[in-house]
Amino acid sequence: MLESLLVPTAIVALAEIGDKTQLLALILAARFRKPWPIIAGIVAATLANHAAAGAVGAWVSSFFTESVLHWILAASFTATALWTLVPDKMDDDETSNARRFGPFVTTLIAFFLAEIGDKTQVATVMLAAQYPHLIMVIIGTTLGMLIANVPVVLAGNFAAEKLPLTLIRRLAATAFFVLAVVAVYSAMKTSGWIG
Repeated sequence: MLESLLVPTAIVALAEIGDKTQLLALILAARFRKPWPIIAGIVAATLANHAAAGAVGAWVSSFFTESVLHWILAASFTATALWTLVPDKMDDDETSNARRFGPFVTTLIAFFLAEIGDKTQVATVMLAAQYPHLIMVIIGTTLGMLIANVPVVLAGNFAAEKLPLTLIRRLAATAFFVLAVVAVYSAMKTSGWIG
């Protein structure tokens, strides 16, 4: 059960460094200068988005045998590892009209939309398919988002400029590759290819 919390937390925290939602957090912090409503918006948006993603992951996993699911997870983790190596850029339209709604609502909407199809949402689907404790996975991925984004909101430009983003992206990609290798090993074991 603890693994269902800790692995998603670490994976998402690493994957989120330099991600477009982290850039979004930075923009919102600079625009509003009200960290607590922004952080509350991040929490609400992430919980909603990752709960939906986790539910999809748990549901999809019920359609496949354990062996097939491990092969799908291995391919998905490998693809996500490669995707993690590509730096994200912030879309200008994701923060337009921000002042009209205030920091909480703007953050809630912007983060929810920015996470749709994002690598951390895809990772949440895969992690929910891999680990049996869905609630722990959702809490873990949400904590990972907060670990990566709250310091940016609180510290503003300082934190984002000082982090070695290339190194962090490589560490996150490595973590996804390790999960891919574990999934391959599990697939081979459940298929009876190894003892």
